[in-house]
Amino acid sequence: MQAFTVWVDADSCPIGVRDMIIRFAQRLKIPTVFTANRPIPLNTRCSFIRMTVSETTPDAADNYIVEHCSPADIAVTRDIPLASRLIDKGIRVLNDRGTVYTRENIGERLSLRNFNLELYENGLAGEKTSSFGKKELNLFANSFDKELQKKIKELRFQATQPLSNE
Repeated sequence: MQAFTVWVDADSCPIGVRDMIIRFAQRLKIPTVFTANRPIPLNTRCSFIRMTVSETTPDAADNYIVEHCSPADIAVTRDIPLASRLIDKGIRVLNDRGTVYTRENIGERLSLRNFNLELYENGLAGEKTSSFGKKELNLFANSFDKELQKKIKELRFQATQPLSNE
């Protein structure tokens, strides 16, 4: 069975979500890479879970993730422009609240993000994100588990298919 990696944009990932991802990775033995512009402590010593610190330039961690992930992988980020770039590469992407980004919904999310950014830059208050609590962590855990199980099932199915002689 072909392996996949979970990529985490760790710069703004809540501690509870990081810990949840680590628990899933340890239980399922899934290679996981946390990428950030600064060292982020991880509560694990597993060889298949690692922290990668990229340059401190803007978007360096995002660029690292985009360059190193493949369509077999899953990414976790709240950064909508990064999510859009990853979706363009065919990667499954979800945010830290359990929302799965797709080709169908990323355009609207990106437009809303840009609109709110424009409001903020002009001194107006845009849409605020609600606080992060147990409800949001549970939504993430359920969504993340569902995406992992889909990916595992997909890979098992691919492994049972005969190789074509094209």
